[in-house]
Amino acid sequence: MLEAIRTFLEINATLVLFVYGLVFFVLGLAIALQSRHHSRLEFARSLGWLAAFGFSHGLHEWGAIFLPIQAAYLAGTVITALQVIQVIFLALSFGFLFQFGVELLRVRWPRLVVLPLIVMVIWGLFFIAPGLVLTKDLHTWHLQSSIWARYLIGFPGALFAAYGLRYQAQRTIKPLEMHHIYRTLQVAGTALLAYAVVGGLVVPRAEFFPANWLNNEQISAWLGVSPPVLRSLTGLVLVIAIIRTLEVFDIEVDRLIEQMELNYTLVEERERIGRELHDGAIQTIYTAGLLVESAQRKLDQPDVAGQRLERAMSAINEAITDLRTYIGGLRPEAELISLSAGIQARAADLRLATLVNVRLEINLPEEPPFNPVHVPHVLAILNEALSNATRHAQAKTVSVQARQHDGKILLIVEDDGHGFQTEDGHAGYGLRNMRDRARLLGGTLSIDAHSGKGTRITLEAPWEREL
Repeated sequence: MLEAIRTFLEINATLVLFVYGLVFFVLGLAIALQSRHHSRLEFARSLGWLAAFGFSHGLHEWGAIFLPIQAAYLAGTVITALQVIQVIFLALSFGFLFQFGVELLRVRWPRLVVLPLIVMVIWGLFFIAPGLVLTKDLHTWHLQSSIWARYLIGFPGALFAAYGLRYQAQRTIKPLEMHHIYRTLQVAGTALLAYAVVGGLVVPRAEFFPANWLNNEQISAWLGVSPPVLRSLTGLVLVIAIIRTLEVFDIEVDRLIEQMELNYTLVEERERIGRELHDGAIQTIYTAGLLVESAQRKLDQPDVAGQRLERAMSAINEAITDLRTYIGGLRPEAELISLSAGIQARAADLRLATLVNVRLEINLPEEPPFNPVHVPHVLAILNEALSNATRHAQAKTVSVQARQHDGKILLIVEDDGHGFQTEDGHAGYGLRNMRDRARLLGGTLSIDAHSGKGTRITLEAPWEREL
């Protein structure tokens, strides 16, 4: 059975090398296509090194397929140069993996961050220029430089990367209670640990220890499977685990949007309570105070009743002062920015830019300035519209237009998302809140939405409006 497997793999060695390179190239591509700029996880800032490892390692393995083919067409000097580049790609790929590992451990051991560079320089000083000059032939140089790239860079790099993934899983993922992501990172760490052995210690046969004992031929004899197959399998496990792990950024975005919506809800609730206190309780107390003051004036003498009325008036005034203080505490701090600056800041939010492409067209005059009391209402409507487009409509592009027209502020937010049906009469809290704010502005809010055709939200309100 082992002999049959060995024969099959030998016949299809080219296919094995292609799959081996493809596995790692897909690893780099999957990471590169995942946006991580908004993430606050330390793990995210290190993934670029792992992507670089995947790309460069895949290209090195594909070189073993295409260089023999090109040897029939290209000059010998060109093939020699390409073989040197292939070895350099191998060392670089391991260097990227090494750097990935130490970046994951930067918080714990910050001085390790320069270790991969030091090891790469040591390898290069021995095997690039001096090695090519002193070695008798290119084949010997290629063999020795590849072996020592695996020993010096690949093996410790994979170990550091394996430990770094486990460290980050324990430190940053586990406290967030993302249990499936935590387990997946542990699987990825185990795959890297296995790769440290099959990719860093198992090398072509050579005349020195341990290459004369632990090498490709010996592993094939023991297991009936060539090391490239084992590396492909460990790489496949690593790719699947890392792709599963990338879900953490989607979860992080969902939690971020939920927190933003919660913050908006809290602010809106505080504003509602403040308005109700101002329009209800304060006005009632103020009316009672006027009645007491009127009764006090009609008293002919400052007797006991007059003194009590004076005390009541003082208590009412204190209650009004306290309520106004409470209302001031409930309201968010006034934004010391113009309407134009506020809209630009919302549209340029980095967290939003990583999720959707925002096209801004703004034409608002600086004079006369828009009432600063009303700025938060306009910005809240814009926030709600952008949040709906990003999270619920899953839009790719959002157009924001803001201009003054016929003495009115005109704000238009249009997206290319899924849209929704508005004729069912069941408006959500967010839509009701936008309409309430539009009424507070003395304006109107119109929503043009159709399932699968995007959404257009238009706010039209007076530019100048008294408090």
